[in-house]
Amino acid sequence: MARSEARFNCQACGAVHPRWNGRCDACGAWNTIVEEITEAATPKGLGKGRGKALAFADLAGPAQPLARHDTGIGELDRVFGGGLVPGSALLVSGDPGIGKSTLLLQAAAALAGTGLAASYISGEEGVDQIRMRAQRLGLSDASVKLAAATSVRDILASLEALPACDAVIIDSIQTMFVDSLDSAPGTVTQLRSAAQELIRFAKRRGIILFLVGHVTKEGQIAGPRVLEHMVDTVLYFEGERGHQFRILRSIKNRYGPTDEIGVFEMTGTGLAQVPNPSALFLNPGRGPVAGAAVFAGIEGSRPVLVEIQALVAPSPLGTPRRAVVGWDSGRLAMILAVLDARADVALGGNDVYLNVAGGLRIQEPAADLTVAAALLSSLTNTPLPEGTVLFGEIGLGGEVRPVGQSTARLKEARKLGFARALTPARVGRGSKAESVPGLAVEEIATVADLSLRFESPNSATRQAG
Repeated sequence: MARSEARFNCQACGAVHPRWNGRCDACGAWNTIVEEITEAATPKGLGKGRGKALAFADLAGPAQPLARHDTGIGELDRVFGGGLVPGSALLVSGDPGIGKSTLLLQAAAALAGTGLAASYISGEEGVDQIRMRAQRLGLSDASVKLAAATSVRDILASLEALPACDAVIIDSIQTMFVDSLDSAPGTVTQLRSAAQELIRFAKRRGIILFLVGHVTKEGQIAGPRVLEHMVDTVLYFEGERGHQFRILRSIKNRYGPTDEIGVFEMTGTGLAQVPNPSALFLNPGRGPVAGAAVFAGIEGSRPVLVEIQALVAPSPLGTPRRAVVGWDSGRLAMILAVLDARADVALGGNDVYLNVAGGLRIQEPAADLTVAAALLSSLTNTPLPEGTVLFGEIGLGGEVRPVGQSTARLKEARKLGFARALTPARVGRGSKAESVPGLAVEEIATVADLSLRFESPNSATRQAG
């Protein structure tokens, strides 16, 4: 008979400790170690019996194409890699109130509209609350099965009894528990066991499984990292409360490309997909403004144009402020240092504010040239010519380095009416990008060349040569 034993698990990283400590030695978090009771199985060897021989296959053999189910929501299908694969497990996480439950309820209704049997199981809300949300979203007529439960044993027994089951949504995995474990829901042991049981059932029955996951205050998925390794796809639902746009970003996908994004707009009737986000992240009717520059970026496989705004103002403080929204603050410090050292543009005595309009967060270094142009434009109070787009990475030597997918960026800019592009100087055989009719391309080799395109700052802001 198996005996019970006490283990001390860190709820932040999943590390196991022999005794309770105030601080986890593995991740450094404080007050995250919790005692959990588990069933200790007696170790058994393989014995003298021989295992079953495996049938190996050649790598060059024919590959069967994956069967996929379209949801009917184009932005969702884009993130999933062209549709949902039966038997796949997907983990969707995001900040509280960002719209995870709304998005998945709309996805369940869309799948039901294609003829699939979809079920929505909530451990946080009652059935009446889900019905109220469905009425607000206009989904009351969708044939989606609803249930409120937290016991994994009851959920699996109920799904086995359904005559048909193609997709299941579990909201959320932190509320589920396995009754054979003597620990509270949301602990490391419960999370691992509940997810393992649900994923095993989905793989065996060929069911599309959605798991909703909570996030920590740092924005990471709560619980052990092994939860992300167990699923096939990990999606983050991002967005600022003050903006209506939401970004569904794929950071892991075994059945499609990673770093793909889907853009949605939060409306009174739910989340509406945005097929052309570049047109919404820009403000074409405003006219040129000093400190504003348009960046041609790549999110996943799609080009996205977004406006980067900078404000440089004299600081009355001994230590000037640096405020960044939507970009890496460390990379901004690097750009300021490169402008000072390589272009003789001194910004050390000024407050610097940088904002990515629309609530989008940019992660690729190709935005360096756009940020530098926005800073110089604000410093000199010189707007960039209307219809100008920029992209390029800046090195510590002041050089502007080429970036990938230049042609896709230029084509997106031309499609939205831009007539001029400032790009890195391309060197080397085969590095020249395809020319785009109607778009004048000007190459920038260094940040010093970029600074010469603006009016000279006054003597108080430029270092003496």
